[in-house]
Amino acid sequence: MEQYQEQTKAHGNKCRFCGTELRHTFVDLGMSPPCESYRQATQFNEMEAFYPLHVYVCEKCFLVQLQEYISPENIFSDYAYFSSYSDTWLQHAKNYVDMAVKRFHLNDQSQVVEIASNDGYLLQYFVKKGILTLGIEPAANIAKEAIKKGIPTVVKFFGEQTAREIVDKGLRANLLIGNNVLAHTPYLNDFVKGMKILLKPQGTITMEFPHLMRLMAENQFDTIYHEHFSYFSFITVEKVFKAQGLTIFDVEELPTHGGSLRIYARHTENSSQPITEQVLQLRAREEAAGFTELKHYFSFGEQVKETKRKLLDFLITAKREGKSIVGYGAPGKGNTLLNYCGIRTDFIDYTVDRSPYKQGLFLPGTHIPIFNPDKIQETKPDYVVILPWNLKEEIMVQMAQIRDWGGKFVVPIPEVTIY
Repeated sequence: MEQYQEQTKAHGNKCRFCGTELRHTFVDLGMSPPCESYRQATQFNEMEAFYPLHVYVCEKCFLVQLQEYISPENIFSDYAYFSSYSDTWLQHAKNYVDMAVKRFHLNDQSQVVEIASNDGYLLQYFVKKGILTLGIEPAANIAKEAIKKGIPTVVKFFGEQTAREIVDKGLRANLLIGNNVLAHTPYLNDFVKGMKILLKPQGTITMEFPHLMRLMAENQFDTIYHEHFSYFSFITVEKVFKAQGLTIFDVEELPTHGGSLRIYARHTENSSQPITEQVLQLRAREEAAGFTELKHYFSFGEQVKETKRKLLDFLITAKREGKSIVGYGAPGKGNTLLNYCGIRTDFIDYTVDRSPYKQGLFLPGTHIPIFNPDKIQETKPDYVVILPWNLKEEIMVQMAQIRDWGGKFVVPIPEVTIY
């Protein structure tokens, strides 16, 4: 990994895919702490690191990207996000496994590999079907949970070197999965090259990641944080895969994370999977929307500023009326939103989270305390701001009791909406 860091420093502010000098701003969210760097009360008098959230767009390949201010080792080696704490995400994973087994005719002779396998939230469903699995997960604390579930897990960052080590042990993937990981690597070309190496000749890759088209259309600027190094349109991700000898033959648009793409890729030399109409249609839609023109990207910054103004208007009015406001969730997107808007305990008394890993800590930068969800029943706030707005339906069902005292939900993105 050190060699890649040296390459990154040598390249300076250049596109991580094509090497073009980055000269054009997509959006500048100021300075923010790493979104998963939760604080303890004993750290309040210590210096806290803040880094730029200045996002660029490449004028050649149109990859939207953040520079590598923090190494992946510092972000992911001990990670606070456990996928299994979201019921919605578990159901999404189960539905995917049922689909994949049927579509790709997987059986007990098949090998499924997931990159960034987290706590085994997805691979556990393949295990139940008797299919061989392997997880690759850099966060040792999370990998332990997967291993407890009987899922063999390699605790390493993924790239060409890790792929070759696995292949040298006689293992290659019929199905290679990566959910919400492509955006997390600053070594994009090395990562995709590793997938090419690990995939069997007739194998399939599926990857899910937030869709830049939806991010822009719905002002989802809070999904920008330091662990998300890249933000992909379909047009750009096609180029990235093609450069490593991989062809995207199918694509689905998903509702997850505010709007994601699931791409299906194969070796370019494997013609058994024809390119679908969905690929042609999405590419054409993005071209028509302006994703191959720089001026389209320049419109986003003002949208973000207006979203901030509307949220602050609501909070200031509510506090002047004597209303109490708390948060639900402690996600990375929430930390971007709160730090960019300058929202601290002067507006939000506390937030809650189902993950015991986060309870008792404080949000980075804003130092808003994190409690168990039971705290809301104790204090009966007037408003509950849903920070992981992509899970708003699930959360509003879980916390429906706030209606008993006249409480209301607030969803901040794409703009302030009260439920």
